[in-house]
Amino acid sequence: MRSVIARGARRVTKCIVRLAGDLSETTINRKTCLAAAVALALCAGAYAQTTGSEVQRNVDQQQRIENGLQSGQLSTGEASKLESGEAKIDRMEKNALKDGTLSPAEKARIQNAQNAQSRAISGDKHHGVAGNPASASSQRMQADVKRNVNQQARIKEGVSAGALTHKETATLEGGQARVARLAKSSASRC
Repeated sequence: MRSVIARGARRVTKCIVRLAGDLSETTINRKTCLAAAVALALCAGAYAQTTGSEVQRNVDQQQRIENGLQSGQLSTGEASKLESGEAKIDRMEKNALKDGTLSPAEKARIQNAQNAQSRAISGDKHHGVAGNPASASSQRMQADVKRNVNQQARIKEGVSAGALTHKETATLEGGQARVARLAKSSASRC
């Protein structure tokens, strides 16, 4: 990839040198490199904002579920349904990002799903059914949700730092969805 960029930069530099005539190639090369660096920095920031905002919402919603379980505002059944909703969003993100890009339409679908999930969390927390945070099932669910919060936070940090590509993020989100599905099936057996 670097060699392709370097070849392109050399070609552009040569064309500019021919057109400019009196400017030295090193001056133009520095300017071209500076312009390319600025463009890459702007693109990286846009990438991090695009994926990072969805991942941050996942973290926030997982924390809201965890807080509801710990305070008794959510029962384990409600939390399980909410976790299924979160897994659905993780699958949507995985499918949207598997080609390496996030289109505006895909982003809008994910945001709509996250908005619906946020309303579901709020509705379940404030409808008057109380859970027992000290029960064994609630403790297991709290541990599962806490793990999900930690995993989503780690994904968010990787996206924010630029260490994860869209495809890597998609793979991790898919893994989160799969783990949530397995946890739900094992919880229903207990």
